[in-house]
Amino acid sequence: MPELSREQERRRELERARGQEQPAERARALLPFGAAVVSGPSMVPTLRHGDRLVVRYGARIRPGDVVVLRHPFQQDLLVVKRAAQRRDGGWWVLGDNPGAGGDSTDYGAVPEELVLGRVRWRYRPRGEGQLSPLARVRWALTAARPVLSDRSASSRFRAR
Repeated sequence: MPELSREQERRRELERARGQEQPAERARALLPFGAAVVSGPSMVPTLRHGDRLVVRYGARIRPGDVVVLRHPFQQDLLVVKRAAQRRDGGWWVLGDNPGAGGDSTDYGAVPEELVLGRVRWRYRPRGEGQLSPLARVRWALTAARPVLSDRSASSRFRAR
């Protein structure tokens, strides 16, 4: 990488301080992980309402992965679903709770660019009523767990 002159270094520092650095520099500075919160019953039993998620943004998606995506009709709304099958129009996504709806059976395949990342971990916040030592130990042992892929998701899709 070429050395920067003292003036260029000073200008870059000022841009960083103002939040005006170049997009490539900003992208390198950001971590590919983020957080999300589950709202609703569509992913029960895998995820429950109130669960917190660790999401790897930009991760490679495979059938069976739990993913975070932008809703095709309300793109300011983030949705958590299971990627069942790749199609010409994008990903066919399904909730693990078939009775809850709100998946590709309602809005069709989700374009590839709306699928933001893969869910890696689920962690549950500690409940207010967990004051006993046994309840705290039980929570500590079950609060965090990886969210695994379910390769049978595409066969469930064919069965519907």
